[in-house]
Amino acid sequence: MDQITKAWAVAALDDRIIDLVWTLRLRLVHNTGFAFSAGQQLGPVLALVAIVIVGLLWSWRRRVQGRWASVGLGGIIGGALGNLTDRIFRGAAWGRGAVVDFIDLQWWPIFNVADACITVGLAIVLLHLYRSERGRSGAPRGARG
Repeated sequence: MDQITKAWAVAALDDRIIDLVWTLRLRLVHNTGFAFSAGQQLGPVLALVAIVIVGLLWSWRRRVQGRWASVGLGGIIGGALGNLTDRIFRGAAWGRGAVVDFIDLQWWPIFNVADACITVGLAIVLLHLYRSERGRSGAPRGARG
């Protein structure tokens, strides 16, 4: 879904902005950095870091217990692979590609479907870990700690 929406964005938003509702609009941006466009010159390093993180998460997948944790981990891995694909194939040299961002809330940095999957996936995994730890500690639900 990420690569499909990015292909659409590149074709449809090259020379225009589409206002949707409230502050939500679609606007094409190419990001060679990482979060909030930091590290613009680190493309190859970011690609290598993404490969290592995906490899670690992939190896960790068998230890994940529960449907929601698996969904969250899948979102993180899938989103990372979506953005890694841009870095590898949308540039003149390996790792020098720019990630296609196009969802613009105008009060948050512009992002894409892969970024949303990473963020939501991380939130799901963290919530799962928090709930698992609370369950192991024997603290009753609703108890303050």
